[in-house]
Amino acid sequence: MRVLFITGEFPPMPGGVGACTNEIARALVALGAQVGVLTSTRAREFVIRNSREAFVILPTVSKWNWFSLRAIARALREFAPGIIHIQYQTGAFAMHPAINFAPRLIPLFPSFPLRPKFVTTFHDLRVPYLFPKAGRVRDWVTHELARSSDAVIATNDEDFMKLETWDVKPALIPIGSNVTTQPFTTYQRAAWRAQIGVAENETLVGYFGFLNHSKGGETLIRALAQIPNAKLLMFGGQLGASDPTDVAYLAQVKSLITELGLTARVIWTKFAPDEIVSAHFLACDVCALPYRDGASYRRGTLMAGLAHGCAIVTTVVSRQSSVVSQQLPALRDQENCLLIPPDDPRALADAIQRAMASPELRAKIGAGARDLAQNFTWDKIAQQHFALYEKLLV
Repeated sequence: MRVLFITGEFPPMPGGVGACTNEIARALVALGAQVGVLTSTRAREFVIRNSREAFVILPTVSKWNWFSLRAIARALREFAPGIIHIQYQTGAFAMHPAINFAPRLIPLFPSFPLRPKFVTTFHDLRVPYLFPKAGRVRDWVTHELARSSDAVIATNDEDFMKLETWDVKPALIPIGSNVTTQPFTTYQRAAWRAQIGVAENETLVGYFGFLNHSKGGETLIRALAQIPNAKLLMFGGQLGASDPTDVAYLAQVKSLITELGLTARVIWTKFAPDEIVSAHFLACDVCALPYRDGASYRRGTLMAGLAHGCAIVTTVVSRQSSVVSQQLPALRDQENCLLIPPDDPRALADAIQRAMASPELRAKIGAGARDLAQNFTWDKIAQQHFALYEKLLV
């Protein structure tokens, strides 16, 4: 079985879709598949650093536009895959629609080999903040990609239900944690906390991931102002590679920190290797992820927190759907997390303080989080992909 992934981002570019593709590719190789990854030229550093990687990396696309279809056609002739798997997130493809038409247009290229099967994973079907007023045009090109693919994958219940309303029959295959759960070998929690500037008697609240409008950064800062003797660790990098509006939002959050006099209580880190990110997770007392649109398994940041067995405080879906697929195990308040309403600094502060007042509660929801994460390991995810590919190739 030969599988070629197409992804707009890939390590060392920061971004969950690229990291997810990397993990699936490795796990598929372990199952015996031959795997290639076609991606941006910005990922060339990964190829240099990982020359012994078990799969082929083709960082040949300088810009995602209509000309990128030529690069895709060239890669298909050279790699000759039976499966072409598009990892779709519109911002990662520079908001350009060319990739949406690849399943229809690529087979029309001259000298094209026997038609492979096209699979598309839709990582996020929410309205992109980059281009929120595109309206019918945006929906139409997204529908086009779903309709022209031989198989479609949703990573979470919400997107699964939305795809079904398009008369598409999706598979539901979640993502897992993009971060290893092992810190560096000499890690000691107390020493690590002291090194980053946290005293023994201080609460350390952790926030993992990039900041953007959907993740509740301002809510988190306003909650911090209401929690005495606490510091906030912002780790995992400040900006992603896909959304230029993140720059303005980061400035907005930093301005609020200054306005509320919290500069000395917020610790920022840079984009770092997995073992450092894992050390940060384990150093935190509570992990706060106050998504404005509610917690979802589409969020790699949430999956990483679950895998580390963190005491997570996160948000319920602000607008509950009248229909829920319930194919994935649920986040449950006081069992594997603490759930609060979105956009509510007071509720967030209260939940963090409630967790800090009860070591037993923190231990309980942390153990529940770790148990929940066992449903989202990469070996299980790869097996689901492999089974889907086999059905298509029969």
